[in-house]
Amino acid sequence: MLDYVKPIADVQGSADHRNIAINKVGIKNIRHPVRVRDRSEGEQHTVACFNMYVNLPKHFKGTHMSRFVEILNQHERELSVKSFKQMLPEMTSRLGADSGHIEMRFPYFVNKRAPVTGVASLLDYDVTFIGEVHGSTAGLSIKVTVPVTSLCPCSKKISDYGAHNQRSHVTVTATIGEFIWVEDLIDIIESEASSELYGLLKRPDEKYVTEQAYDNPKFVEDMVRDVAARLRDEPRILDYCVESENFESIHNHSAYALIRSD
Repeated sequence: MLDYVKPIADVQGSADHRNIAINKVGIKNIRHPVRVRDRSEGEQHTVACFNMYVNLPKHFKGTHMSRFVEILNQHERELSVKSFKQMLPEMTSRLGADSGHIEMRFPYFVNKRAPVTGVASLLDYDVTFIGEVHGSTAGLSIKVTVPVTSLCPCSKKISDYGAHNQRSHVTVTATIGEFIWVEDLIDIIESEASSELYGLLKRPDEKYVTEQAYDNPKFVEDMVRDVAARLRDEPRILDYCVESENFESIHNHSAYALIRSD
């Protein structure tokens, strides 16, 4: 038996002579269990999909991929907006990088009550935390996709009977300056739709949301403008991007609109 440990070469840390830096290198689509803070319940357990990248200077051959996984596991599955933001400088420090990028995408559930009967059910939303760090400057954005109902104003105006409506996905990506709940963004979006969605509706509820949508018609352009106006007046949000995709019920294509803040 050998009485010494043979050194193992650090291939990633060796020199590279092609003189080309890499903007992003890391791991993608790694799933990890997390606990996320919840406005009403305190926290909820979910599974997130992470993308984690750093820059690589031109003189290094590679980065140390295992360190990304180590950083994830050190947070003991509990991640808030605050702890997520703290991961950014930790990652760049561990990997000797100047800049870093982390995306954490997960399903987020809100317990909603039907508008008339009050029957409760869960509705899921697609949420992503997006973190960027450059040197000592770090920023955080929250991206949330909210399914809603939109009813066509033109169809209502020209038709003798009813109007066509569809399910729409409104996506907001907001760079935050102060803490904001995911539910706060959801509330803004749902309040500007023709009608919000629910996981479970009884007949009185179905009547209510159908008539609510009919009384509140919106083009895809109306949707993004109305949401953007609300975000523009929200002091906790530094900048934003609003997208709406209407899955048209009378066409085999979607209607789409996007607004970015100045």
